[in-house]
Amino acid sequence: MHRQEGKKMSEAIELSGVRVHNLKNVSVSIPKNQIVVFTGVSGSGKSSLVFDTIGLEARRQLIETFSTFERSMLPKITRPDVDEIVNLSPVIVIDQKRPGQTLRSTVGTMTELYTYLRLLYSRCGEPFIGGSNLFSFNNAEGMCPECSGLGQLMVIDENKVFDFSKSVAEGAVLHPQYKKGGYYWSSLMKSELFDPHRPVGELSEKERYNLMHHPQTTILGERFGEKYQAQYEGVLSRLKKTYINKEENSDAYTQFFRYETCHSCHGSRLNEQARTVIVAGRTIPDLIHLEMPALLAWLDSLDHPHATPIARKMGLIIQYLIDIGVGYLTLHRPVATLSGGEAQRVKIAKQLDCTLVNLVYILDEPSIGLHPRDIRNLTRILTELRDRKNTILVVEHDPEVILSSDYLVDIGPGAGIHGGQITYSGPVSGIHTSGTKTADYLSRRAEMAPVRRQAKGEFRIGNASLHNLKSVSVSIPKGVLVCVTGVAGSGKSSLIHGVFCKEHPDAVVIDQSAVGRSSRSNPVTYLGIFDLIRKEFARATGTEPSLFSFNSKGACPKCKGLGILKMDMHFLDDVAMVCDECNGLRYRPDVLALRYKGKTISDILNETIGEAIDFFDTPEIRRKLEVLKLVGLDYLRLGQSLNSLSGGEAQRLKLATELHKKGNIYVMDEPTTGLHMADTERLLGIIHGLVDTGNSVIAIEHNLDVICQADYIIDMGPEGGNSGGEIVATGTPEEIMVNKASVTGRFLSEIFSMNQVQNCRIKVAHE
Repeated sequence: MHRQEGKKMSEAIELSGVRVHNLKNVSVSIPKNQIVVFTGVSGSGKSSLVFDTIGLEARRQLIETFSTFERSMLPKITRPDVDEIVNLSPVIVIDQKRPGQTLRSTVGTMTELYTYLRLLYSRCGEPFIGGSNLFSFNNAEGMCPECSGLGQLMVIDENKVFDFSKSVAEGAVLHPQYKKGGYYWSSLMKSELFDPHRPVGELSEKERYNLMHHPQTTILGERFGEKYQAQYEGVLSRLKKTYINKEENSDAYTQFFRYETCHSCHGSRLNEQARTVIVAGRTIPDLIHLEMPALLAWLDSLDHPHATPIARKMGLIIQYLIDIGVGYLTLHRPVATLSGGEAQRVKIAKQLDCTLVNLVYILDEPSIGLHPRDIRNLTRILTELRDRKNTILVVEHDPEVILSSDYLVDIGPGAGIHGGQITYSGPVSGIHTSGTKTADYLSRRAEMAPVRRQAKGEFRIGNASLHNLKSVSVSIPKGVLVCVTGVAGSGKSSLIHGVFCKEHPDAVVIDQSAVGRSSRSNPVTYLGIFDLIRKEFARATGTEPSLFSFNSKGACPKCKGLGILKMDMHFLDDVAMVCDECNGLRYRPDVLALRYKGKTISDILNETIGEAIDFFDTPEIRRKLEVLKLVGLDYLRLGQSLNSLSGGEAQRLKLATELHKKGNIYVMDEPTTGLHMADTERLLGIIHGLVDTGNSVIAIEHNLDVICQADYIIDMGPEGGNSGGEIVATGTPEEIMVNKASVTGRFLSEIFSMNQVQNCRIKVAHE
């Protein structure tokens, strides 16, 4: 797998003087046409170097090749803080962002498999009805007229939209867009189509219709003695239209609506004509619910001259999806329901069909959400991309991916202000003697816990049948660390989140939902610490707390508390400049003149969490800051924007938020996501602490370091999707390791054997 490590680099991407975020004037050579892994502790600067420097500059330079007119319609990208980048090739970034999260985006549309399927049915279908557009649920000629091609209907709960005991004037319409004094509230008040001062429950049938369902119309009004025309539409009519047109799925909508499968198309999204066309005994509604292996088998069975080239193209994409560990997906699956890892793997599968060469692929932890078995397939696929004369840059922590690479760049030695340096750069074989944290953890891999805790009772799940679960019954031990394992799509989340958490709503759930990414949010606002700090400043200075908020009274009037000013350069890049009024400090001069223990509020926000712990005497502030230190985030500055945090830092910030809560059941969904092996060790210390203080911890996890430390394992499978949803094995790691039915057990056994060999090598070396 590895290239000749001693071979001189004929060409490399050369970076000189990189100062993005915490990078300390870094210079590094990255060989082309190799798999290059960037690793290091969470927050060390990996993403800053790969995504925010290489990826960003490649995009910027590509946009610079277009005309000024074309550039005016493209994103404006500021050049990263770097002295020089040479030999940079076109870059394709394959990150974990889900592309197209509207209700119309499915796995079928994302992979273009549905496009080929439409073409197949337009050429080979019986009866013949016309071109491929007639099989598109995004085309008026093909979509179901009842649900407009969404496959589901929005049902509005009137009791949640209206308070029938109040009048419109009193705020009877509960939707936030109709708040008192707002534009839409005013349109209701001025419509004269119902009495706005009478409770909604007392309105006549006609008045209630006008309030709720009246179609859009022009009404006449009078203001300040002058007549005017305005548009009016019933509340429910307007909300439904907004939903259909914009397909919004925000909390503002979901709390008032519920969704039901369309009774006309039964979720297929197509009209009756398209639903009846048959190819080889199957309709499109039949096929979109098949998992990839079953769909591939159907394609292989086709015997039609026009079908062969289409089926061959579809078969290649499907096989890539199977190989990369998402074969359990269906074409019908909405993109919005995919995890970040699933979305990324789907995007990788698409790129494998690309024939362009000499590209640079950038991947963000592609191993996330993958079982060790599937990681083997992933490394094979990355090798295939490389062998097509491409350069593969991977930000990764997984030992398997690291050791399968050609070249390694280790960044550290610590995180935040303690990182931002190249600690090792060279062939992957050289890392073992580099003395870095990565080298230390690679040398000892996963270790079995010396003692297994005894359960203090059990949680019982009986006959669970959610999603792919096949009437699963299982006992989950109390008072211990339980790991739920299995290949992707095996039913782990369905069992724990879909069943267990519903039965135990008091459980503290730490999932993978993102923290706020606003530039105004920071660690202390996220944890509610900033309110306490502002109160301390107000108490010490005899003022009010709002003065010390950069989002309120104390904000610099020119930059509105942002600290920077952005200048729109039209077809050129936006220019961000430090605010010349507050010098980037975000506050008014009179607020900056106020001090607490000799420091301004801006000084405090510039301190690290570790420094702030020593500075504050208030017990509540110190307690919350100590939690951040406990999860290894003491290097972050109090005022650091959340949008600058790495994935691992964001994960631990959320963990810190949940740790201070009182609860005896903790459910963690892949808590090692984005964590370096050193960070995982720290995380394990926290988890063991929770269990040792009497809590039950249930972790959905693929990481072998965590699995080895579990007291009990529930292994699911045997495969994903319809081939999963069963309990394969239960027991201690030692029991799972010898269970031949368990794929997880096979990898535990492999790690255990590797550790034995490694220990022998160490013993011989000492002798």
